[in-house]
Amino acid sequence: MVEKIIAACDGASKGNPGPAAWAWVIGRADGSVDRWEAGPLGRATNNVAELTALERLLEVLDPGVPVEVRMDSQYAMKAVTTWLPGWRRKGWKTASGSPVANKELVVRIDALLTGRDVDFVYTPAHQVDGDPLNDAADRAASHTARTQEAASSAAGAPLPPP
Repeated sequence: MVEKIIAACDGASKGNPGPAAWAWVIGRADGSVDRWEAGPLGRATNNVAELTALERLLEVLDPGVPVEVRMDSQYAMKAVTTWLPGWRRKGWKTASGSPVANKELVVRIDALLTGRDVDFVYTPAHQVDGDPLNDAADRAASHTARTQEAASSAAGAPLPPP
């Protein structure tokens, strides 16, 4: 049996919209981080950053390995787990009849989720003694939103400090 991967992803936008970035971390149940990556988005909303973080995480993971994805974005989680089936049935319209925001990202994430064992776990952001993996992803996304420079453990960069 393949061991479940524990990961967190987060997006940040300084101004919403404003300078934005995405980040993901892969770690362990004790909160230690094994690897991470963050990338700039230029000017974007927090929702685009959150969805992009999830997309980038799913792109690097082996689709045959189960994963627990920790996120602090209710919007991103609900978009790809709860609302997506209804949007698809309604021709990519919301309940009010408006076009679905960020449809292209949602469609790409849906394709990446197909056939995968993914458990989404909501974790509140910015909590004292909160989820350490979510905190690490938040720090990486926030730092990259400010610098607009990609960074990763693969490139030898340390995680931004708290």
